[in-house]
Amino acid sequence: MTIFHKNLLLSIVILFNTVHVYSHGPVYRPPDVERLTDSFSRLTVNQSCNVFYGGANVHVTSNGADAELSLDKSSGSGLLSKNKYYYGFFNAAMKMPSGFTSGVVVAYYLSNFDAFPHNHDEIDFELLGHEKRREWVLQTNMYGNGSVKTGREEKFYLWFDPTQGFHDYSILWNNHHIVFLVDNIPVREVIHSNAISAAYPSKPMSVYATIWDGSQWATRGGKYPVDYKYAPFVASMGGIQMEGCILNTKDVAPSCSRNSLSSLDPVDGERFAKLSSQQTTGLEWARGKHMFYSYCQDKSRYKVMPPECNSK
Repeated sequence: MTIFHKNLLLSIVILFNTVHVYSHGPVYRPPDVERLTDSFSRLTVNQSCNVFYGGANVHVTSNGADAELSLDKSSGSGLLSKNKYYYGFFNAAMKMPSGFTSGVVVAYYLSNFDAFPHNHDEIDFELLGHEKRREWVLQTNMYGNGSVKTGREEKFYLWFDPTQGFHDYSILWNNHHIVFLVDNIPVREVIHSNAISAAYPSKPMSVYATIWDGSQWATRGGKYPVDYKYAPFVASMGGIQMEGCILNTKDVAPSCSRNSLSSLDPVDGERFAKLSSQQTTGLEWARGKHMFYSYCQDKSRYKVMPPECNSK
């Protein structure tokens, strides 16, 4: 094979394995992983959610299957799950607002702040809008038992344009670990170890989807606030999945088993106790190529690192 043909072949391989990201140059395509979303049925918005706030800015579409959440000068908006869960798998297919979206936050998260205002738990996906020529940023976070003073943020650049189509944002939460996934690619895993046990979410939570004004912090530390001349900002969502142990207010204790690996429960059993080899490869890919901030690496913020950082 001539040098010309070798170089041509190499160029084709590189082109095949990369995609163009608008302002950060090329990134590698994600590896193949199991499609966790194929394990659970999809629900409509009407089946699974109620309006949380900003009802005038919540527009249910497709005969109740999907919804559009809007932010304008008058209000943001949001949806709230009809059930509360001790643990489970939670997913929404979402499309972000396009255009100039600095200061805009679209969040998909679990929380029990309403029931436990002083020691609440929370597991967050937050997508942070951008100023001109910058992409949306994906931020993950979690709190347990009111540990809000210790921010556990990790931030990622996405490997796709989230304004051009729907993408799955999923949270797997059980007694073994918490996994954040984007299009079935794990981007973060929090293992339920002794080091993080005190801050590990353990109480029943509701599922929320919201859009709101995060001008004070969302885009480059608040440098670029929401510019309402570009409003309304509309996030679309559908493809909802919520499968897990539902809180029954009549039960003194949860009726689902949490601790046995032989449990028949579809979300807390052996299949979901740890990542597969494919998922581990996907996790390493996402963190190695797309994560640009982790609280465990922020020595200027934490003089003494949270205990789970030292156990890694």
